[in-house]
Amino acid sequence: MTASSSAPRPGTAPVPVPGTGPGHDSLPSSTDLMDVTPADLTDVTPADVVRAADRIRPYARRTPLLEVEVDGRRALLKLEHLQLSGSFKLRGALNALLSGGRDEHIVTASGGNHGLAVATAAARLGMAATVFVPTSTPSGKARRIESMGARLERRGGHFAEAAVPAQEFAARPGHRFVHPYDEPQVVAGQGTLMAEIVADRPEVDTVAVAAGGGGLAAGTALAAGGRRTVVVEPEGCRSLHDALAAGHPVDSPVDTGSAAASALGASRIGDLPYAILAARSPLLTLVDDKQILAARDRLWEEFRIAAEPAAALPFAAWLAGHVPGELPCLVVCGANTDWEAR
Repeated sequence: MTASSSAPRPGTAPVPVPGTGPGHDSLPSSTDLMDVTPADLTDVTPADVVRAADRIRPYARRTPLLEVEVDGRRALLKLEHLQLSGSFKLRGALNALLSGGRDEHIVTASGGNHGLAVATAAARLGMAATVFVPTSTPSGKARRIESMGARLERRGGHFAEAAVPAQEFAARPGHRFVHPYDEPQVVAGQGTLMAEIVADRPEVDTVAVAAGGGGLAAGTALAAGGRRTVVVEPEGCRSLHDALAAGHPVDSPVDTGSAAASALGASRIGDLPYAILAARSPLLTLVDDKQILAARDRLWEEFRIAAEPAAALPFAAWLAGHVPGELPCLVVCGANTDWEAR
């Protein structure tokens, strides 16, 4: 794997992690999740993650960890592709919907997974939803969104172009726009994934996640309790790399033909995720399509894990030796793939 053309920002050194921790059925307190960095400069705190975990627990699935050994190296896989809706996105969607009014008509824009999560959350909560997706969204994701009862609107060639009419539609009375990554309740909800990892295996010293708009990466860093966060992006979709190099969120070119573009094709990192990540200096790395697809195929061949390409990024980075740690955890974040396209 080739590293970023701009020098990766150094990761924070892991703090000593206790050998014992909360049981499998409990989550850490906000104190357990507190980072070693100075006080938050954002609107989301570790305590918000704890509250989100309590809020979504009746509606989301607690996903398992799988310990694997590959080429003599040991790691944990967080099997979030088993989440309801097929990705981690359900966590943030549920937390956002449960934090608002139950009589609202929910509107969102998405490359696919967030839209499916919102549609699933709305169906579970008895709420109406409209999802705007770009024309490039895979047919499998679009079909699943409609199967959950949401109204589907195809607009524009990528997420940013679908977001404009979605926000205009959401301006109607009784409608509410739920952003896929740049919203406090969404970030806190995504952080519950890391809270589960900390509770189940407190000895984990590094966690690797894929990034598009940055919601999962920010929530993970927020709930990491000082553990390293490694953020992996495709070479053709590198909004966090470009933002950190510039010192602020910037518009970044997106290769819509990238294997992971439908899930990770945000052209600009969210302002809130950027603030959280910039304050915590995660390790950054890039993987190319060949590495992504090889990692996806290896997850299937060796472990029968049916991951979509975006979900294979952390595994690809680990195979390439770019995820340090004695016991790293690699988040397999989604399974909404079109099997006929494999």
